[in-house]
Amino acid sequence: MSRDNDLRFRITTTVQRRLLNPVVRRMPLQTLLETTGRVSGLPRRTPVGGRRVGDSFWLVSEFGDRSQYVRNIHADPKVRVRLGGRWYEGTAHLLPDDDPVARLRSLPRMNSTAVRAIGMNLLTVRVDLADGDARA
Repeated sequence: MSRDNDLRFRITTTVQRRLLNPVVRRMPLQTLLETTGRVSGLPRRTPVGGRRVGDSFWLVSEFGDRSQYVRNIHADPKVRVRLGGRWYEGTAHLLPDDDPVARLRSLPRMNSTAVRAIGMNLLTVRVDLADGDARA
């Protein structure tokens, strides 16, 4: 990774982690991806943009394998997704052979635009969803 890309990654993730995510996570209808921390074992909730298609939820990670939630998925693919205020359990699949730019065209426009503008090393993620879950 070039020095400029590394700096862009560090600035973006710091702003997201310390400023944006804590606020956005509290929004009741914001879509969240909950993974299990690979080191701590604690639940980690990340605001994401994506779309449910049938029994799957699709998203594109803007930093691919460098995203913390992607690293957590590598360690444990069992996740939960909050859609419309309702939690769903699921199994996440990392799809490096999928075309993430084409995938972004089928996902919500505003988030897709931000992912394309900021992202590097895009990676498609599919979560196969189970039935709704009453836990918060």
